[in-house]
Amino acid sequence: MKPLRSIVLSLLYATALFAADDAGWEKLFDGTSTAKWRGYKQTGFPAKGWTVEGGALKVLGGGGDLVTREKYESFELEWQWKVSPGANSGVMYHVSEDFGAPYETGPEYQVLDDAKNGDGKNPKTSAGALYALIACNEKKALRPVGEWNKSRLVISGTHGEHWLNGRQVVRYDLGSPEMKALIAGSKFKSMPKFAQEKSGHICLQDHGDAVWFRDIRVKRLQP
Repeated sequence: MKPLRSIVLSLLYATALFAADDAGWEKLFDGTSTAKWRGYKQTGFPAKGWTVEGGALKVLGGGGDLVTREKYESFELEWQWKVSPGANSGVMYHVSEDFGAPYETGPEYQVLDDAKNGDGKNPKTSAGALYALIACNEKKALRPVGEWNKSRLVISGTHGEHWLNGRQVVRYDLGSPEMKALIAGSKFKSMPKFAQEKSGHICLQDHGDAVWFRDIRVKRLQP
C-alpha cells in the first residue's frame, strides 16, 4: 500500500493537471443552460425549434440559427455533435447580424451525414470541410450516424484549422490570395462581407434537420 503522503501528492498533481487543462476555457453549453445563446437577430433563445435533450442542444428545425451572445475574434472552439440520418448543419464564426443570414459573413465548419445527404458527395461540402471552399484531407475519420463526433475549430488572426476526432483535417489562411480566389469562384462571390469580419458571433445552424451539440466550450486566443 502506498504511504498516505504519496497518495495525497498524486491526487494533488492530478488535480493541478486537470485545472491547467481547463484554464481559460468558457463553457458555452453545460448540458442544461441556454443562457449564452440566442436566436440570430433575436433577443432571446428561440421559443421553438431548439431544445435541451440528454445534456445536448438539439435542433429540431424551424427555430432559426443560434448565435452566441458574445463575439469572438481569435479563439479555440471544441464541441461534440451527432446527426440524424441525412441531416445537415454547421458551425459558423465571425458572424455579423447586419445581413439576412449568418452564412453571408461567417465561414462554416460543415456538420453532415456524408452517407445520406447529397452534400456528402462533394468533398468540399462534406463533414469537417470549410463549407464549399476546402475539402478535408486524407486524415478524416467520420463516425457513423448516431455516434458522437468531436470537433475543434482554431481561429488565430486569419489562420484557421478544422479538427475532427483528434485529427487536423483542414487548414487555411483567410487573407491569402489562394483563399480569395476560392471565394471568388464560389457561391459566396456575391456576398461582399463573407469572411471579412475580424470578429463576430459563433453560430449553430438550423438547416431543418435533427442534430445534437454538446460539451461546447471556447477559449479566447491572442491573434
